Amino acid sequence: MESLRQLFKIGHGPSSSHTMGPMKAAQTFVELCKGNAASFEVVLYGSLAATGRGHLTDRAILNVLEPVAPARIIWEPDTFLPFHPNGMTFRALDADKRLLLEHTWYSVGGGDIVLDGEDRRVAKKEVYAMHTVEDILKWCAATGKSYWEYVDECEGSEIWDYLHRVWEVMKAAVQRGIEAEGVLPGGLGVRRKAVSYYVHAAGYAQSLKSRGLVYAYALAVSEENAAGGEIVTAPTCGSCGVLPAVLYHLYTSKGFSEKRILRALATAGLFGNIVKTNASVSGAEVGCQGEVGVACAMAAAAASQLFGGTPAQIEYSAEMGLEHHLGLTCDPVCGLVQIPCIERNAYAAARALDSNLYAAFSDGQHSVSFDRIVEVMKQTGHDLPSIYKETSRGGLAAIQ
Repeated sequence: MESLRQLFKIGHGPSSSHTMGPMKAAQTFVELCKGNAASFEVVLYGSLAATGRGHLTDRAILNVLEPVAPARIIWEPDTFLPFHPNGMTFRALDADKRLLLEHTWYSVGGGDIVLDGEDRRVAKKEVYAMHTVEDILKWCAATGKSYWEYVDECEGSEIWDYLHRVWEVMKAAVQRGIEAEGVLPGGLGVRRKAVSYYVHAAGYAQSLKSRGLVYAYALAVSEENAAGGEIVTAPTCGSCGVLPAVLYHLYTSKGFSEKRILRALATAGLFGNIVKTNASVSGAEVGCQGEVGVACAMAAAAASQLFGGTPAQIEYSAEMGLEHHLGLTCDPVCGLVQIPCIERNAYAAARALDSNLYAAFSDGQHSVSFDRIVEVMKQTGHDLPSIYKETSRGGLAAIQ
């Protein structure tokens, strides 16, 4: 598995696969061209083309290419390349429109890109020797250590400075989001709700206040993402509100130290990394179960870590967070990361806390392992028709 730096990416929304990935591909292509292009053509395929306008895919690419040379985008929503639904071909042309260079990339989720013909596994720099929770659980039992200590052993002490930066960006997104008001860009007329939930939460008794604050924090980060603000992929832009909401709520309400928050963040990242390695976190590939479902699992693991869960209880908590999102479709209305994405983040944050509580009442023993759920999620995602995988042609997107 790769470093957590490749999972927790700091950047701007609204979409890791449709905004951050294409921008990275454009930047890479410009470097390869070495200033020789007189113009550019970019062909977007499948899901990238179907919902690219709503996700600002074209803007992300053109903002990189046009300062170098004129560029045009070609949209091919009905063409799906074999490797991944998020395909894009970049062409550099000379003054006579002759082809100088052509590359096809795939935006595979979480801001990552893969060059056509490149083995996904070969392209990765392995940091973690173990790729399953089963193996890591055995390591925990043999050493008496926990998940965050495995992260420390594999990544080295430098990872804590990076996770501190991640935590600072997460906190800032929550704090900006609960102060911001107005309508989100995109044309759907969706008003920011985080400030309203935050204010209303104060009027309830403690248990309901707690839940209202979790909603508010998740809405805050998700709305910041929808507005193009700075966020952290956890594991994606579309699901970036879940983990920060849970961590920020427990940090402010329970008084957990920042050191413990960072350890919980490491634990969350380890579980997200396992899914990213063995399945996918791309909504275009496996639906929203790979985004919000995985985010819920990560947040559940983090909460369980903070509350002193055993390695088995932490695994159980994460398993429930993912299992009960199986089959969740990616059906953004008008291709925007707003409806139903923002509400899903708030709901999943609450589910993550429930998963932790449920696991805390148990001894951590259960029937279906986290690794098995990851396998099922991958297969379920492949079985979903393409209209339910970030094309805005099915589900909620079809009712508009």
